[in-house]
Amino acid sequence: MSTPIHAPPQTLAILKALHSQSLLQESSLPPLPPRCTPAFNEIMSDKFIALEQDKACFVYNLLRSMNAKNVIEAGTSFGVSTIYLALAVSQNVERSGGSGNGSGRVVATENEPGKAEKARENWSLAIGGEGEGEGVEGVIDLRVGDLLETLKGDLGVVDFLLLDIWTPLALPTLKLVQPSLRSGAVIIADNTVSSYEDYTALREYVENPENGFRRMLLPFKGGLDMIIYEPRA
Repeated sequence: MSTPIHAPPQTLAILKALHSQSLLQESSLPPLPPRCTPAFNEIMSDKFIALEQDKACFVYNLLRSMNAKNVIEAGTSFGVSTIYLALAVSQNVERSGGSGNGSGRVVATENEPGKAEKARENWSLAIGGEGEGEGVEGVIDLRVGDLLETLKGDLGVVDFLLLDIWTPLALPTLKLVQPSLRSGAVIIADNTVSSYEDYTALREYVENPENGFRRMLLPFKGGLDMIIYEPRA
C-alpha cells in the first residue's frame, strides 16, 4: 500500500511515534496563559507543538512537486516537520543528480537549546534515502537562537518558507526572508484560522498587492495559508 511520503520503514515508524507523542502531550496541556508571555513560554519550552501529520505530508509533497532545494523552517521545535522537509529536499537533490552535500539545504531555526538538542536526536534516527546510514541530517542547517538574528544572512535563494512559530514573529520573519525569496516561492503559515486575529498583520501585508504576494486558505484543521511570492517586474 502506498504512503503519503517516500521514506524507509524506519523513518515512517519514527514519524508515527513522534506524532503520537505530540498529540498525547497536546491533549494533556493545562489551561494556558496568554501567548508569548514568560509564563506561556516556560510551559511550552519542552513541548512538541509539531505540525500535524496531514499538514506535514502536504508540505512534503508540495516541496517534491516544486523541486524545492533551499527551504527555511521558522520554528523547528523537536524537529518533526523538519524531517519531512529534509526528506523532500534530499530526494529532490538526488532526482536532479546532485551529491547531497551543498546541493540542498533546510535552514531550521529553534530558540530553545533543549529543543534543538532533542531535534538533533530525532534527526539522527531518520534515514533519508534507500542506502544504509543515509540520514536526513546532511541537508539540515540548524540555527539556534533568536531567528530574527540567525536568519539575517546566508540564506541563498529560497524556494520555500514554513512559518510554524508564535504569531507575533510571523510577519517580521517573512519580511526578513523576503529579499531572498525567488519568484514563485511558497510560504506556508500554520493555524491561520484558529489564530485568525493574531495573524492580522501578516494577512494585511500579503494581501497588499504592492508587496507581491497571493494568498489562499487551505482546508486543514486550524487553517493553513498558502502564500505565493510573485514580485512585480
